Amino acid sequence: MRISEIKRTTKETDIYLSLELDGTGKNDIDTGCGFLNHMLTLFASHGRFDLAVKCTGDYDVDYHHTVEDVGICLGLAFRESLGAKKGINRYGNMILPMDEALIMTAVDFSGRAYFVWDVEIHAQKVGDFDTELAEEFWRAFAGNSLCTLHFRQFSGKNAHHVIECAFKSAARSISQAVRINPEYADEIPSTKGVI
Repeated sequence: MRISEIKRTTKETDIYLSLELDGTGKNDIDTGCGFLNHMLTLFASHGRFDLAVKCTGDYDVDYHHTVEDVGICLGLAFRESLGAKKGINRYGNMILPMDEALIMTAVDFSGRAYFVWDVEIHAQKVGDFDTELAEEFWRAFAGNSLCTLHFRQFSGKNAHHVIECAFKSAARSISQAVRINPEYADEIPSTKGVI
């Protein structure tokens, strides 16, 4: 069972997160930020991950700490639940369309954190969500899951569509990368023998 639970409390946020990699997309998300709830719900659904998140944050300031810290916790959960990464595909990629938006993501669970965000969002806010926080979320995820994660935008004008397309594409890429490949189920996917 590739399952993890993360509890993280700071002066800015109090977070509980549980993740099951081999799930069905079941989710229970309450971050206090409606747009982030929406993104994590579709992330769980498109990745087929069972995900629960409960976060209390300093919303009176803004959503920055909440979004970044949930990204940290999700990254830690992937890192913990993958363990030695035996048998995983390791790599995943997806070019995903959503109306006028087209986003490519590529991921490598390499044990090395690297992040590229080549995405342009043409609005500062979607509702009360600062659109620049999408980048902060994924930077925190990559840094704490120790993966290489690239986002490349080919088109997109509607800010909601662009961010949603990025989350869906990432979910599909990550799902592909963490799945067990039955041909290599007992092998570490690296010539080094360790990741």
